Amino acid sequence: MAACASCGAENREGARFCDSCGAVLADAERPRELRKTVTVLFCDVIGSTARAEQLDPEATRATMARYFETARAAIERHGGTIEKFIGDAVMAVFGVPQVHEDDALRAVRAALELRDAVEIDVRIGLNTGQVVTGSGDTLVTGDPVNVAARLEQAAGIGEVLLGADTYRLVRDAVDVELLPPLEAKGKSKPLTAYRLVAVTGEEAHIRRFDAPLVGRDRESQLLAGAWARVLSERSCALFTILGSAGVGKSRLAQEFLAGVDATVVSARCLSYGEGITYWPAVEIVKQLLGAELPDDPAVAALLGHGQAAIDEIAFGVRKLLEARAAERPLVVLLDDLHWAEPAFFELVEQVADLSRDAPILLLCLGRPELLDRRPGWSGGKLNATSVLLEPLAAQETDDLIDGLLGGDDLDPTLRRGILGAAEGNPLFVEEMLAMLRESGGENVSVPPTIQALLAARIDQLPRAERETLERGSIEGQVFHRGAVQALSLDDSAVGGHLLGLVRKELVRPNATMVSGQDAFRFRHLLIRDAAYEALPKSVRAGLHERFADWIGEHGADLVELDEILGYHLEQAARYRVELGIPAPELAARAAGHLGTAGALALERVDHHAARNLLNRAVGLVGNGGAARARLLPLLAEAVYGTGDLEGSEELLAEAIALGTETGEKAAALRSRLFSSYIHGHMGTRSLAALLDELDLLLVEVGPTGDDDLAARAFHTRGWFRLWLGRADAGLADFLAALEHAEQTASPKLRDDVAGGVAAAMRWGSTPWHDLERFLDTSARGKAVRSRDHLGSDVFLHQPGAAAARGDFEVARAQYTERLRQLRDRGETFFIHTFAMNVAAVELRAGELAAAERILRDAWLGLESAGEKGFRSTVGAMLAETLAQLGRPDDAEAIVLASDVLTTEDDAASVALVHRAGARVAFARKLYDAAESQARQALRVLEATDMLEETAETHLLLGEVLAGAGSTEEAAGAFRKAVELAEAKGSSVLTETARAALAGLPS
Repeated sequence: MAACASCGAENREGARFCDSCGAVLADAERPRELRKTVTVLFCDVIGSTARAEQLDPEATRATMARYFETARAAIERHGGTIEKFIGDAVMAVFGVPQVHEDDALRAVRAALELRDAVEIDVRIGLNTGQVVTGSGDTLVTGDPVNVAARLEQAAGIGEVLLGADTYRLVRDAVDVELLPPLEAKGKSKPLTAYRLVAVTGEEAHIRRFDAPLVGRDRESQLLAGAWARVLSERSCALFTILGSAGVGKSRLAQEFLAGVDATVVSARCLSYGEGITYWPAVEIVKQLLGAELPDDPAVAALLGHGQAAIDEIAFGVRKLLEARAAERPLVVLLDDLHWAEPAFFELVEQVADLSRDAPILLLCLGRPELLDRRPGWSGGKLNATSVLLEPLAAQETDDLIDGLLGGDDLDPTLRRGILGAAEGNPLFVEEMLAMLRESGGENVSVPPTIQALLAARIDQLPRAERETLERGSIEGQVFHRGAVQALSLDDSAVGGHLLGLVRKELVRPNATMVSGQDAFRFRHLLIRDAAYEALPKSVRAGLHERFADWIGEHGADLVELDEILGYHLEQAARYRVELGIPAPELAARAAGHLGTAGALALERVDHHAARNLLNRAVGLVGNGGAARARLLPLLAEAVYGTGDLEGSEELLAEAIALGTETGEKAAALRSRLFSSYIHGHMGTRSLAALLDELDLLLVEVGPTGDDDLAARAFHTRGWFRLWLGRADAGLADFLAALEHAEQTASPKLRDDVAGGVAAAMRWGSTPWHDLERFLDTSARGKAVRSRDHLGSDVFLHQPGAAAARGDFEVARAQYTERLRQLRDRGETFFIHTFAMNVAAVELRAGELAAAERILRDAWLGLESAGEKGFRSTVGAMLAETLAQLGRPDDAEAIVLASDVLTTEDDAASVALVHRAGARVAFARKLYDAAESQARQALRVLEATDMLEETAETHLLLGEVLAGAGSTEEAAGAFRKAVELAEAKGSSVLTETARAALAGLPS
């Protein structure tokens, strides 16, 4: 606020002349456009036309003049601003020129005072919401104004109606009646409204103090020590607890007061109102005297009986405190000391400095701004202590949540959301939990009470500091001095403003992310959000674009530079679209950076991040054009990676059409290749037909000389041949793909292709030891980036090799680590697709129950993804396991479902479904049916080169024949199983088959 050089009075923001003496304000700030959450009051006279008809014009004029004057006085007394008088209606705004955390409660009090003071019938509507202020002649603009007017029109004689958001902000201080939904002109949905019955409390929000105090041991010890000195020395001590709103000052004080044997009086400093200078002193004196009349004339004057000078009042209050403390130790709790007037500060300091032989503890609570208003507060006093309450640590916050829940459960995701959003502020934790209960516990959002609190704190900053904070908010929770300077009109003063914000506990120094730059961090993400939300969208758009230019110049070393540039340019473009002034070139720049960042995320196999980035890039380039054609195949692969196969196929269909239309041949071919792969997964077309299509695509890819496309084409064809049971032919394709992939710049593509090579070796005739040799070579060569790389399928078969020779613990440990990596990244789809490999280890180890759990999770997970190719194989394995566990009925249901999913030429699935059927029949001792199914499985497998699966099936056939008493035939089946298992190098399977052969009766 501007201070008048003539009389020293503070004035409204933007005032050109002093409100007190009329002098010109030389340094008056021009009002600027801001977005603010305010409370709007509409008051209208009822029956004014009829009254005017009955009364003399002069009487009507006088009546209305008194009404307007009464309304103005009530509104301004509570800190509101008159927007305008419209006929016989009054519109006022609370939150302009300055936001206060209790604007809604101020408006409610003003409304009741106005209603009760006027001599005519009125009706009033109150509504809270975000508006734009400071532009043109209109004080505020926005829908909350319209809603307030509609509420006023719906009110009856003498009624005050509150909108839903207003009620949320004052609910602990009012009694209301919920009205039926109101149909309002121009509103698409009915309005929620409350009829105000009474104001019942001083505070809009009542804090809970029933949960155990956590994380304040040091501060509690200091406070206890100060109190001990007061008692032992019979002296006065000044103890000040500083901290941001909600950090726990009152909670700490209440915990202390609950354990002291003393007279306790308390008062709160007010932020507005008449007679606020000595308001806390009046409250204290009244509590000490009760019904007793004061002996001291100065104290009587304080209570409104006579006159006294400031020093006389201070002396009288001190003597009263000393007298009461002489009778019993005294604690004086002074809350919100940051609002105190200079005269009251002096009164408190006189008591602290001059009290003698009186055990008095002056316990003061205030925000860090107190030190701006009183820089020397408690400085140099031997009997003074100040502590700053920091936010709680993560574990302490977790303990607080448990205490507030009182034994109730909380979803882990919601708990993490509260921990992250609250950042150690106890009030924020409490309010978020309360809002969760109200909303049914579906998500974590920022309660309006917290929004109001933070918005008010920022709005009350000096304009220069507020603008510095706003510019910092453009970059994010962590920001750099150079960026703020680049976005500010006066860059030379930024350093001083930042120091001021550090002192006020709004920001703190932080490790830099940009070389050569000082960095700062908002003390709380919600402070950043509140500062950002105050900026008009037109201002945000320009600042985001300017920041992108700055970070592009100074952040060349940032790994995430494209993502950062894309985000800020995207925000600039989006706000311009919302304002009706689209900027296509800006959108194209944003899409380019987001597309690059998305491609990099896809390369590092972060499918969720890639999907987000690429989806935003696609949204920026519009519905046509070459840029969209190039982005769509990447987005389709990311969408596939998150388990959405149908969504991926829809994107690929568009990409093929658009790539052909725009001449983006490479994009169209890549899309056609991946579309074929998706169809193989989904089981929508026969594998043979897809293989024929791949042959034709390879003919098209050849002349392009594009190694990336060639690698993808051979890779896809390799999978189709593998699924057809021709693993060795698939291996040849994968090796050809690897030659091309090694000529590209994509490590991920090399990883994927190497994974195909390993898969073909695992399922085909290649011995396990040759596969392990390939894995070892791959780990040391450039075929893959790293043994620990998440995206490489090549090492998924390493545990299978360990299990084949009986090293089950090694195999489990390797799979456990891979599963952990996938879960950490949210890659649940891939967990399901290779579940058959994990389960195979447990089956080989004879742990049927563990295998059943793994396979059932995959069976259900792949169903939700719409996948059929892997699911049919997983289902067959699950059914076979269930049959071995003695649950043939459950197994049969899965066999039938898997049979429906399986395409005719998916050799592995067809064979395994028959084998599962054999297991079901065998469990029921239906030997003829079991033999028939086992032989059908073998007819399929013997046309393939899948040695281990064929050996497993011969082993089952031997068991069936032995059960039926056909010992000689059983021996032949067991010997064949031994032969194939030895050829594959599967030690465990070989020993199992030999043991079965040896166990036959001679």
